[in-house]
Amino acid sequence: MHPETITPAIETHKSVKIAYVDNLKVILTVLVVLHHTVITYGGPGSWYYSEKTTHIGALIPMTLFVATNQAFFMGFFFFLSAYFTESSYRKKGAVRFMADRLKRLGIPLLFYSLVLSPVLSYLVYRFAEGNKISYLQYLGGFHSWISFGVLWFVAALLLFSLLYVGGMLVFKSNNQSSPKTPGAIAVVVFAILLALGSYLVRWAFPVGWVLAPVGFQFGHFTQYVALFAMGIVASRGEWLSKVNYKMGKDFAIMVFVMIVVLFPVLYYVVTVTKSPIETLNGGGSWQSLMYAFWEQCTGIFIIAALLGIAGKKWNTQSAFFKKLSRATFAVYIFHPLVLISVSMLLRSWAIDPAVKLLVAAPVVVTLSFLVGLGMVRVPIVKKII
Repeated sequence: MHPETITPAIETHKSVKIAYVDNLKVILTVLVVLHHTVITYGGPGSWYYSEKTTHIGALIPMTLFVATNQAFFMGFFFFLSAYFTESSYRKKGAVRFMADRLKRLGIPLLFYSLVLSPVLSYLVYRFAEGNKISYLQYLGGFHSWISFGVLWFVAALLLFSLLYVGGMLVFKSNNQSSPKTPGAIAVVVFAILLALGSYLVRWAFPVGWVLAPVGFQFGHFTQYVALFAMGIVASRGEWLSKVNYKMGKDFAIMVFVMIVVLFPVLYYVVTVTKSPIETLNGGGSWQSLMYAFWEQCTGIFIIAALLGIAGKKWNTQSAFFKKLSRATFAVYIFHPLVLISVSMLLRSWAIDPAVKLLVAAPVVVTLSFLVGLGMVRVPIVKKII
């Protein structure tokens, strides 16, 4: 989803083939779509529209799915985006680089905020809340013109890019060093430091606190900032072309332990102590410290596992996945429209939301990619996303 993969990353990065990055980008985008679909029907989190299941047998796996995704997927996107930022900046220079970023990131932000966001809000207002007015009448009272929705990521990436360029210009960096690829211990230490940093930040900005109107959740930004910075370092050392398959497998085992063993332990502790779910979100509680460690260790271990295994086993790309990869940014932008439309159509179906999820999920993913594939065939859109 990062802008540099509008020109696919399968080509090369410093003459080394890293096709697996585009393959992972497809999987991550599918997870984004599924993430919001699960939230719609029962998972924790906020969305334009939701109808939550109350069945504990469905809520537990939904919660685990959302928590696991949140632990890594957006941070992973920032890491990958930064990895290609360095080479793009060196190639284009500061002026061309920022002009390109403003076009590829700024225009989608304006489109989403001024065009797509009011449409999404109207669909819920009209069909879920039963307010029978026309779209033009709705616009007459619409005031939330700065609303980035899921494109908060794009806004943050634009901000990070601006700060990166400013740093390069101020410090006149011509750093051509090649930092050594980190080993397992370094990765674990990095995860622990992220956990401590997240815990401290969440003391003041708990998970769920949102900076309006841009949609930034500072409770997650410790990881985002750190992984963007790490992506720059990784680019200089060409880490993605030097992945360690054995280390990837080792971290996959650790991920299994974090999810299958430690998440139930976390859930049990919170249940036994009768702690409100809010205690996990921040405020300096011991529960938030425990959750921060689970979240950051799980997220960083997943990233390490995916890079190590995919880099060895999935470093080729079929024509089908190449097309899907090309459409991922469009899918990211337009999937809320698809999801809300599908959920409106299923709204009157008198069945538990958990069952609706099983129907909606494959439909929303498929339609989102069909829309994305169609959008990138439009000449003017193709030049931007």
